[in-house]
Amino acid sequence: MMKSILAAAALTLALSVPALAAEMAKCDEATMMKVNEAIKADTKPEMKKEVDAAAEHMKMAEMAMKGSKMDECSMHIGKAMDQMMMQQ
Repeated sequence: MMKSILAAAALTLALSVPALAAEMAKCDEATMMKVNEAIKADTKPEMKKEVDAAAEHMKMAEMAMKGSKMDECSMHIGKAMDQMMMQQ
């Protein structure tokens, strides 16, 4: 029974990892420019909190990109896009 549980857990993990990778935002100049433009374009007062949070994530993404930490960069871009409710 324990082997069955471990096998099921391993299978679930193996199937979920590619899905998570597919959802990560691409860490490149074009994506960063697109998200930064969306942040600058959103001037609605009711979105100020989200815009500020997204801008902070983009700063962290840029720092991660400069440090060649591409997974971290992608994570921060994804979080910025989530804050801005953008489609990935």
